[in-house]
Amino acid sequence: MWRAMIAPAPSTRLIDKALAPRFALLCLGIWLNAADTLVTATIMPSVARDIGGHAYFGWSVAAYLTGSIVAGACSGKLSLALGLRRATAFSGLVYAIGCAMSALAPEFVTFILGRLVQGLGAGAVVALCYVAITALFPESLWPRVYGAVAGVWGAATLLGPTLGGLFAAAGFWRGAFWMFVVQAIVFIGAVVVMLPADKGDVARSRVPVPQLALLVLAVSLIGAAGVVASPRLAVSLALGGAVGMAAMLAVNARTHDRLLPKSAADLSTATGLGLLTIFSTEAAVIGFTVYGPAFIQAQHQASPLLAGYVVGAIAAGWTLCAILVGKVPAERDGRFVRTGVVVILLGALASAWATPRGTLTEIALALTVMGAGFGLCHAFIARRTIGGAPADEHAQRKLDDDLEQDYQRTLY
Repeated sequence: MWRAMIAPAPSTRLIDKALAPRFALLCLGIWLNAADTLVTATIMPSVARDIGGHAYFGWSVAAYLTGSIVAGACSGKLSLALGLRRATAFSGLVYAIGCAMSALAPEFVTFILGRLVQGLGAGAVVALCYVAITALFPESLWPRVYGAVAGVWGAATLLGPTLGGLFAAAGFWRGAFWMFVVQAIVFIGAVVVMLPADKGDVARSRVPVPQLALLVLAVSLIGAAGVVASPRLAVSLALGGAVGMAAMLAVNARTHDRLLPKSAADLSTATGLGLLTIFSTEAAVIGFTVYGPAFIQAQHQASPLLAGYVVGAIAAGWTLCAILVGKVPAERDGRFVRTGVVVILLGALASAWATPRGTLTEIALALTVMGAGFGLCHAFIARRTIGGAPADEHAQRKLDDDLEQDYQRTLY
C-alpha cells in the first residue's frame, strides 16, 4: 500500500500548507537532541567541577548514547505498539524526566542515571521524527527533507554553545536542563495537537529482547573501556564489546523479531555497507565531540562559551554542506558518499593535529572540514541504506492503514 501511495507523481514542493505544521513539529523534536548535545558538551566541565566525576566523565556520554541507541532501535516497535502520536508524546515525557533528574542530581551517579533516561527519550524522539519524515515524503525527496531539517542543527550550532556558555558562566549549569524540560513539555503538547490519532498494533510489535540485551552489554563494555586505568583491561573490554556487537548481529539475522534489517551484517548489500559506513565514520570522530570542549578549555584556557563554539564547527560544516547538496539526484549518491568519507578522514587527521598543537582558529577549521564530510554524504548513505532494506522491514510500512491514509491526504 505504501508504494501504491507514492506511485503517483508527487508534489515537487518540499513543504506545502497542509504539511508545514508537522514539518515544524519534526524540527522541534530534532532540536531537542541537536541543542541538547551542544549545550551539554559545553557545560560538562562545569558539571564535573561542581559535583565531581572527572574520572568518570566518559560515563555521562556512554549512558546518554546507550539510552539513545536502545530507544532509537526500539522506536519503530514503539510506534507500532502505541501509534506514532502516543509513542512520540511518551518519548518526550521520558526525555523531560531525564532532564529533570540531571538538573536535580546531587552527585555524579545520579547525574549519569539522568543522562541515561534523557538518552532514552531523546533517541526515541529523534528516531520517531525520522520515521515520520520517511512516511510523509516520497523517497525522491528524502535528501531535500534531510537537508532542510539540517537547518535545525545550524540553529543549534549558533544557539547551543551560547546557551551552554551562558549557563556555565553564570554558575547555573542546572538551568540548562530545566530549559530543556520546558521545551520538552511544549513538544509534548504540540504532538498531541498536531499529530493524528492512530491505533497501535501490539501483536506486530514484539520487542527484540535478546538483541537489545546484547547491544546494551556491548555498549556498556565499550563504555567501560574508556574509563578503566589498565590499558590491558581496556583492550579486553573493547574486544568484549566488539564480540557482543557481532553476537547481536548474528542473533538478529536468525530471528523474525529483528532489531535491524536482516542484511545488516551482510556487506554485500547496500544496507549492510551503509550501516557499517555510518558506524565507522561516527566512531572515528565521536571523541572530538565528547572530549573536545573539556580539552580546549584546559589546553587553550578558553571559556566554556568559546570552547562550545569551536566544537560546534562540526555541526556548522555538516549543516552547510547538507543544505548545499540536498537537491543532488539519486544517481550521484555514490560519488558524494565516497567524497564525504574522504573529507571526514582528512578532517579527522587535521583535527587530531590541531587540537593539541594548533590555535583555536585552526581547530575550528579542521572540525568544520570534518563536519562538512558528514554533510556531503550522510543523507545519501541514509537513502541507500533505507532503500536497500526489504520493503517489509521499513518501519513506515508497518504503520496502520488509517495513518497511511492521513499521510496521503496531507501529501496530495
